[in-house]
Amino acid sequence: MSTTTTPAPARDTKALVLDILSALARFYMAYVWIDAGTSKIGVPLDVTKTIEAYEIFTPDWSYLLAHIIGPLELAGGLLLLLGIKLRWSGKVSIIVLVLFIIGMLSAWQRGLVIDCGCFDPSAAGEGETNLLVTVARDVLYIAITGFDVAPV
Repeated sequence: MSTTTTPAPARDTKALVLDILSALARFYMAYVWIDAGTSKIGVPLDVTKTIEAYEIFTPDWSYLLAHIIGPLELAGGLLLLLGIKLRWSGKVSIIVLVLFIIGMLSAWQRGLVIDCGCFDPSAAGEGETNLLVTVARDVLYIAITGFDVAPV
């Protein structure tokens, strides 16, 4: 009695490439969120100044957001890095990026010359960010995140 085993089907090359690209996208966005979040932790007054520069929130709300945003960005990056709740954390990332874009476009439309405070809130007031370039970068981040969370 001979038993023959059939070899496992070879993994589709296209699926393998998509898996690798998805992992790279996830790890890159994890890096982006962790970098952004860690830069805001421990410097709430700098973050508050950055948020106030957008002239959207009251000083009290800006102060509250300054204490929340860094840890949330860090947590989101860690979820992506560790592969926990990937679709959920990716969708939340896209929502947050859209909110950031709305804030930047609002500031740009009103002629505000500000630093976005995205990765270095201590630089607030030292210069300005080209808000449209920053919006384009965030649109690219949305595309990268969307690629990672889209069902294949």
